[in-house]
Amino acid sequence: MAKGNTAVSQWVGEVAGHFKPDRVVWLNGSDEEYRQLLAEAVRSGHLLPLNPEKHPGSYLHRSHPKDVARTEQCTFICTPSHGDAGPTNNWMAPDEAYAMLNRLSGGIMRGRTMYVVPYLMGPKGSPFSKVGVEVTDSLYVAINMRLMTRMGEVALEHLGGSGDFVKGLHSLGTLDPEKRYICHFPQDKTIYSINSGYGGNALLGKKCFALRIASWQGRKEGWLAEHMFLMGVEDPKGKITYIAGALPSACGKTNLAMLQPPVKFGGYRIWCLGDDIAWLRVGPDGQLWAVNPEAGFFGVAPGTSVKTNPNMMKTIAQNSLFTNVALGPDGTVWWEGLDPPENTRGYVDWQGEPWDLASGEKRAHPNSRFTAPMSQCPILSPRWDDPQGVPISAILFGCRRSVLVPLVYESLSWEHGVYLGAALSSETTAAAVGTTGIVRRDPMAMLPFCGYNMADYFQHWLDLGKRLAKPPKIFRVNWFRVDANGRFVWPGFGENIRVIKWIVDRVNGQAPAVKTPIGWLPSPRELQADDLDISKEGWETLLGVDKPAWVEAAQRQAEFFERFGDRMPAKLLAEGRDLIARLKEESHPRGAPGQPSGAGTPSGAG
Repeated sequence: MAKGNTAVSQWVGEVAGHFKPDRVVWLNGSDEEYRQLLAEAVRSGHLLPLNPEKHPGSYLHRSHPKDVARTEQCTFICTPSHGDAGPTNNWMAPDEAYAMLNRLSGGIMRGRTMYVVPYLMGPKGSPFSKVGVEVTDSLYVAINMRLMTRMGEVALEHLGGSGDFVKGLHSLGTLDPEKRYICHFPQDKTIYSINSGYGGNALLGKKCFALRIASWQGRKEGWLAEHMFLMGVEDPKGKITYIAGALPSACGKTNLAMLQPPVKFGGYRIWCLGDDIAWLRVGPDGQLWAVNPEAGFFGVAPGTSVKTNPNMMKTIAQNSLFTNVALGPDGTVWWEGLDPPENTRGYVDWQGEPWDLASGEKRAHPNSRFTAPMSQCPILSPRWDDPQGVPISAILFGCRRSVLVPLVYESLSWEHGVYLGAALSSETTAAAVGTTGIVRRDPMAMLPFCGYNMADYFQHWLDLGKRLAKPPKIFRVNWFRVDANGRFVWPGFGENIRVIKWIVDRVNGQAPAVKTPIGWLPSPRELQADDLDISKEGWETLLGVDKPAWVEAAQRQAEFFERFGDRMPAKLLAEGRDLIARLKEESHPRGAPGQPSGAGTPSGAG
């Protein structure tokens, strides 16, 4: 029971009366309780223990084959007005949604245990932090919430006697994809999810609360909830510059947040504060301050390796939960991106079926995951749990684009930077159900996560900028440009420190740049890249500005903005017209080496 909080106790009682579980268990977040949950999950077959020497304290979970990613087509924003949800969200009227969900979920937990999970999003004692309570019949969800949030008594202590908490109702139900719904009621601060156990649909503190509900709260209260990593960049003199960055799922956000600089840049050190979500507020000093509301990592396994992210590999070396990866006969896990095993005899794929490496099929699901506590990160910032957060000096908007978008460039102003974020488009990945490799618009990397009309969201960004005495500089990054043979031109991973260093130097007024129609660009010299094997043609691809292609992209972006009608901020429409005007001024300096690359036809404005 929630001692001293009748609002929580009464709500849990009402939910139990509707779901009708055999028993109700309140979780307190203790280590002993966590061990008991793990033991029960092993006994019931929800988890498989891994090799205690090679993966100490770690386990494997296998999902139902039809429940392995976010299902955006089943995700709804339920507001009284369709206009408040906007054209980029699925909408359902609240009364209709509640009636349908209650009809589908009556008695849904019969024969099961209902776990009550109080959790705190944000550091203990922070003005940023907010409380949620999730009820669930999934041991997997309960265990993940213990890893991902500050769970249990700490949340109830923060809440005190208040009734101001986000309500989360979750049940695995039958896992029927035809009756799968993830519904958000921002005005009620309620999330209702049934017939899915996948993390993004079932760990209700993550995308559902920390982004969809929190973005609505942030607009109402004057702050931002963003799909962003947080990192600190320490220079050789010990000065730390804090950066927030938004990149769509599986586009390198985690790798960047945990970047390991190469030997040449050994004087620089990266401090990780979070890899996925940031809450940002304007401080009394007029700067933008940020915290990571989460306490764990829920990362994509394929592609994660000692080469791509050595710090994450150290983080998940113990006390971790792996989902839908391959399993070796010795109790070790495997996924694409790791060195192939010498002998595949006895290996099974993510569904437990025998496999042969020579077949060429994926043996871990493309969206297979790991969950691990942030406390295990070897480069965890000492300020990651600071109640006041950290001051943000730069914001990055990144994407996966094989054409058009340069390696890095800086916006001309805060308003232009908001336009860059609003114009973000990226090639799709396996983090959501659907075809991969298709370019889709993803403003601020928030398209699947914004809990209200994105036109109002853009205006909120513009309004917040007016309150900043020292707004962060805004940049675009794209590690994924390819040459005529389809090969990546930029080496990426640890070498991205060259771009990060230029960004930090720009923030501190220590690096030159050349003004182009799309923004401020560096030269190869400023990226200190003489030792990289990149040809003149490669640099033209990475830093060239193909003006005709950009004009076409900006025109298509204007068509996207038209979807929002009269709610679309006039300032961003003007930014688009100004961009086209600059691009059409033939006398404007190019600001990049060589001739425009002209590679490909754009599908969006970057």
